Amino acid sequence: MTTYDVRRAADRFHTEAGWLDSHHSFSFSRHYDPANTHFGLLLVSNDDIVAPGTGFDTHPHRDMEIVTWVLSGSLVHQDSEGHNGVIHPGLAQRMSAGRGILHSEKNDIHAAATPEPVRFVQMWVLPDETGITPGYEQRDVSADLTPGTLVPVASGNPAHDSAIRIHQKDATLHAARLTPGDTLTLPSAPYLHLFLAQGSATLEDAGPLAEGDAVRLTAPTPLRLTATTNTELLLWEMHSALR
Repeated sequence: MTTYDVRRAADRFHTEAGWLDSHHSFSFSRHYDPANTHFGLLLVSNDDIVAPGTGFDTHPHRDMEIVTWVLSGSLVHQDSEGHNGVIHPGLAQRMSAGRGILHSEKNDIHAAATPEPVRFVQMWVLPDETGITPGYEQRDVSADLTPGTLVPVASGNPAHDSAIRIHQKDATLHAARLTPGDTLTLPSAPYLHLFLAQGSATLEDAGPLAEGDAVRLTAPTPLRLTATTNTELLLWEMHSALR
């Protein structure tokens, strides 16, 4: 039987630090709720806005698959393994922390004539195995994001050969950009986490959704989602959960 848990944007944990405006879908940093630590394999889904010329200084991660999706502006990544890149809308990025990595993320003030905030969603899932060699991958999937299409952008499923690879065979991140009236059908999986990053839509049986809303679905049957404005969404399809 399908269960729906709609989480409204305004109910998320909120961190504001001058240079950072961040909303957390799950317990994160100083925000802790023992009843809201994860869903399926997803531990973190942070909706971040970072001011021009600022960002996250070098900090460590370990044994985590970290996927970043930029909604506006651009973000500069650098890490201790020598990887670097500029992430912009339509480009998916994955960092495998493995046995340990240091990285920084900064608003790219050189990407535009007028510096602007960068808004991005950063998501963490546990890997299949611990202690792997740290890694990095990015891929521009803009050409695949045709209106009304659900596109795998990061996946551990070998069938998704056009997606960046994550070290978690039971998880796939899909993205979609929709125009008003576009309808798509969500995949069937034991766990789905739908995040409405921009715009508004209506999800069959769950009702209207606004920007920043999320829906956690357990054992769903295929459901239809219809955009009511220009919309961008992120959907985690997960076939197992944390034990």
